[in-house]
Amino acid sequence: MSARIPSSPRAQAAPAPALKKSRKRASSFPLTLFFYTVFVLLLFGMLFSCWFFLTKSGSNLRFMMADTLITTQHRHWAKYLIGSEELDRRVNRYWAQFDIYSGVKDEGLVNVGPKASDDVLTPEKPIIEVEDIQGTNFKGKLLIVSDPKALRIAVPGTSGKGEKVSSMVKRLGAKAGVNAGGFVDPEWKGNGFQPTGLVMSGGKIYYNDGNMNTPNHIVGIDKDGRMVAGKYSPNELIKMGVQEAVTFAPKFIVNGVGLIKNQADGWGIAPRTAMAQKADGTIMFAIIDGRQPAHSIGATLYDIQNIFLDHGAVTAANLDGGSSTVLVVDNKIVNKPSSEYGERYLPTAWLVFDGEAENVNIKNIWQGLDPSKIDPSKW
Repeated sequence: MSARIPSSPRAQAAPAPALKKSRKRASSFPLTLFFYTVFVLLLFGMLFSCWFFLTKSGSNLRFMMADTLITTQHRHWAKYLIGSEELDRRVNRYWAQFDIYSGVKDEGLVNVGPKASDDVLTPEKPIIEVEDIQGTNFKGKLLIVSDPKALRIAVPGTSGKGEKVSSMVKRLGAKAGVNAGGFVDPEWKGNGFQPTGLVMSGGKIYYNDGNMNTPNHIVGIDKDGRMVAGKYSPNELIKMGVQEAVTFAPKFIVNGVGLIKNQADGWGIAPRTAMAQKADGTIMFAIIDGRQPAHSIGATLYDIQNIFLDHGAVTAANLDGGSSTVLVVDNKIVNKPSSEYGERYLPTAWLVFDGEAENVNIKNIWQGLDPSKIDPSKW
């Protein structure tokens, strides 16, 4: 039997250096990966910044993002994209453009009088119809109202606080309701009670924060059922026989021609409400959901303009949108409002009545109040 020769201590320790080197290599790998990742991100950030700020396509996206922020409660954030001076210039440019739009003369293409075909028996149109509408980044509803005289401007039932459109619809027995004019909204948390500009209902002035000669951008309907949009004083509206009106802007379709030339001038992407009229008097409301990436991001006014033109609009104007955008039909909200607080409290709504709309009793809750003494933040 041969004797077994034991291994020397040196021979047993030989593998240790290789194991130590392997452990050192393994421990340095995460650190190398971290620095490599940081380098790639910095490089990507530099390339993106160059594209975003120095190229035409990047700048187009940047200004679109800024316009979108301008329509939200975070308007001041837009200065980080385009600077404070450019933000002010852009807002002022929009309002100047809105004034130009309002000056385009209406040639009276809407015919709401008796037609020769009225003597022929034709199926009676339903007072309202609702269609789904959508585009690349948005989904929404198109409310079609066959009789423009079925519309009234409704206001809250009690003084001191706005009212949800769904509540106005139920309280007044309306068939449908859509949010209408703008309002004073401190920090986007206002009580919804104080409108901006002018409110008319039933041919009477319910609210006016200026004098009778102060012009406002208005959206309304006259005594014959014709849609009126543009910049007018209360005295002018009374002489024109306007019955229902709220303040908002811009008017963007006149005489069947769209005034907004491209997406870049479409005032950003947002939830929107807008109103239009066809040549036969039919009223249309576009209600666009937004700020919900899994459902609908929102639309530009150019998107809305194209929808209305495709449906035969000859006149169109913008209404309050954003978190206020809502459509109520048969006491149910049929769109998806973007407000994180639920349906908003508002000062005005367009309501559709299936009956004698002019006989609906809508109380003026601002009568006798001084607009300068209303606290729009007090709940």
